[in-house]
Amino acid sequence: QVQLVESGGGLVQAGGSLTLSCAASGRTLTYVNMGWFRQAPEKEREFVAAISWRGTTNYADFVKGRFTISRDNARNTMYLQMNSLKPEDTAVYYCAAGSNSYIMVVDTASVASWGQGTLVTVSS
Repeated sequence: QVQLVESGGGLVQAGGSLTLSCAASGRTLTYVNMGWFRQAPEKEREFVAAISWRGTTNYADFVKGRFTISRDNARNTMYLQMNSLKPEDTAVYYCAAGSNSYIMVVDTASVASWGQGTLVTVSS
């Protein structure tokens, strides 16, 4: 079982940028598909971005052109670069490791492990 720890959340003004990191331990991420999800208060957890072990990416429509997902397998770490942040991006952001190397992590059903989450607050 892989353990995931997110970092990089915080308070930022609208239009600003943040980079989230997800450090993994317990197993190598080399053949693991990964993803980012978020959950705003009183809302369901939702998909944000995914990256396969090969580097293929997938984004939710509401972050396309603003967020970039990447990974560094040598460091066993995944990243989410967030630009042009909006108040509606305010949420707890969760890192996720997939359960199957053939399926992108684009929904909660495909997740085998979750991080504890990091809070991103975007002020207007």
